[in-house]
Amino acid sequence: MQQTISIIVTGKVQGVFFRQSTKEKAIALGLTGKVMNQPDGTVQIVAAGSSESLDLLIAWCKQGPPKAIVKLVTVETVPLQVFEKFIIEQV
Repeated sequence: MQQTISIIVTGKVQGVFFRQSTKEKAIALGLTGKVMNQPDGTVQIVAAGSSESLDLLIAWCKQGPPKAIVKLVTVETVPLQVFEKFIIEQV
């Protein structure tokens, strides 16, 4: 069953290739959606796909790329959205 989630990642997550690494991981998991830096220093991910793949993405976000220091990962189910692919969105 397809679903869409919003993930907010807090910590040292900007300037450490978090968005690019998230895009690569999401594509490897067969997910679509977008990832973007937020003005408050967090990274937001909106991802759509199977619950199994989304769970794997959430687990990955808790660690992130090597230079990231993840302090908090907040996940919320949002209304189903359809994306063609997974992109890095400039805010």
